[in-house]
Amino acid sequence: MNPLPVSAEPSGNPLLHIDADAVARLVPMAVAVDAVEAALCGGGLDPEAEPARAVVGVPGGQLLLMPSATTAYAGVKVASVTPGNPARGLPRVQGLYLLLDGATHTPLALLDGIALTSLRTPAVSGAALRRLAVPGAERLLVFGTGPQAWGHVEAVRAVRPGLAHVDVVGRDRERLAAFVERCRGAGLTAAAATPADVAHADVVCCCTTAREPLFDSALLAPHAAVAAVGSHEAAAREVDERLVGRATVVAEARSVALRECGDIVQAVAAHAFDPQQLYTLGELVRGEVPVAADRPRLFKSAGMAWQDLAVAVAAYERRGAGPVG
Repeated sequence: MNPLPVSAEPSGNPLLHIDADAVARLVPMAVAVDAVEAALCGGGLDPEAEPARAVVGVPGGQLLLMPSATTAYAGVKVASVTPGNPARGLPRVQGLYLLLDGATHTPLALLDGIALTSLRTPAVSGAALRRLAVPGAERLLVFGTGPQAWGHVEAVRAVRPGLAHVDVVGRDRERLAAFVERCRGAGLTAAAATPADVAHADVVCCCTTAREPLFDSALLAPHAAVAAVGSHEAAAREVDERLVGRATVVAEARSVALRECGDIVQAVAAHAFDPQQLYTLGELVRGEVPVAADRPRLFKSAGMAWQDLAVAVAAYERRGAGPVG
């Protein structure tokens, strides 16, 4: 393994620069899923106590500030969301992650924020789908053709090694064709699909910028598991209120779900879902959620700062470094 670049801060403290390739090399998807689960099962993490993400509107988009801390580490992600960037050939989401020692707050590493986000979001879904997807899941349908969509193919495969086929729904024909070929190159069968093909899916992953439901949930098989990760706004959703109302519903934290997850917020507003029936990812990972066999399962993610911290720490520690002091 080639050493990662190290630069000296004015204080003389070395600051590791962990680029996108290094993040992917140091933290394979299965390791990222395990890091997410470990954060929820040990160390006293309480997602409900996390500060709300700071969202600042700027010309052309948003700036996001997402801090988190444990006794061993602290960190903050600064990210930008720029809807017009794909037309410029640039990523919609960009950013950097600063990892600090938990006791001294000495800067330890600067990580590529896009790579971290592209990894931690599907890893969180993987932690949920490990418990929500049926053990013999073979067919995945993905809405979207971007980095998150591919990350979710990897995440589902990490927790359901029997995955054999991927259906893909996308708007851009060239990107759709390239995504299908990428799946085939990874040893899976794959095909372009339509929203109605959710009827044949064991797992459905929604990885889009949609603001309205992507499919008719009445088509879903009773055993199907859905992960919806594309939005963190109360006015946007990827699944309809009928699915929320009939599914076993899991979110990262109740406070976040009822503030930022439009899929859930709008279902509650329509009186289709009782928020008292909402479970958390921590409860799911700890085996505290009864998963009914005769109705769909929904995991809704908005993204939280503790997830970035968990995966950033995994990258830092797997490079051979450790906390200061």
